[in-house]
Amino acid sequence: MTKANKVLFITQEITPYVPETELSLTGRNLPQAIQEKGREIRTFMPKWGNINERRNQLHEVIRLSGMNLIIDDTDHPLIIKVASIQSARMQVYFIDNDDFFQNRLQITDENGVEYEDNDARTIFYARGVLETVKKLRWCPDIIHCHGWMTALAPLYIKRAYREEPSYRNSKVIFSLYENDFKQNFHPDFATKLMLKGIAKKDLAKLKEPVDFTTLCKLAVEYSDGVIQQSEHVNQEVLDYARSLGKPVLEYQGGEDMADRCNSFYDLVAETEQ
Repeated sequence: MTKANKVLFITQEITPYVPETELSLTGRNLPQAIQEKGREIRTFMPKWGNINERRNQLHEVIRLSGMNLIIDDTDHPLIIKVASIQSARMQVYFIDNDDFFQNRLQITDENGVEYEDNDARTIFYARGVLETVKKLRWCPDIIHCHGWMTALAPLYIKRAYREEPSYRNSKVIFSLYENDFKQNFHPDFATKLMLKGIAKKDLAKLKEPVDFTTLCKLAVEYSDGVIQQSEHVNQEVLDYARSLGKPVLEYQGGEDMADRCNSFYDLVAETEQ
């Protein structure tokens, strides 16, 4: 089998930068395990406002920052920061922006209310990662997306960025978790996310209102494989992946998840586009 040597992790949460959850623990431990199996990795997460930059020794990467991403006719500067998890010999890249991430928490505010612009934050994060990887001139064989905040990455990779050398031969895997959001995205979400290379027909199944299920089904549609990362996930999304004939790695629990993901990468790398 062809070995997928380079793996890009696009992750919603990584501990110790944010509190421990199933998602943040996977974001921390899986990349390290895959790296220890001999694969080259890059790891990204949003620079949530509750991350202590001084304690975690984040610093801006000037050569990667400075680009503006236009969302809903507004320019949003892209800031890239980096930190190291010394015990894992692993670097983590952070996508930052004053409007979307600075001085704000993760998905909800201090009162537990979801931010109204989570839809735009999702767009900015996915595009920010993909633009940064382009600047790194790095060509991942597998792109593994964790959490609904990463759900637009498969669409962008397969449509807007499909001719980019960094992504031309990449296979995308989307991991389903139990985490979700409650507040539907804005009615103009489909318009906001448009980018050169994406046609209206590519979003034919993105029915309004765009809720958690709809967003994750869009991610599944443009992924090459799906992993059930939590024991309990949205069954409609999982069934949709099976109906499309996507390779699905079922949840089995236990400590061998990294081994199973590692094998799944090679399986997906071998599937026809």
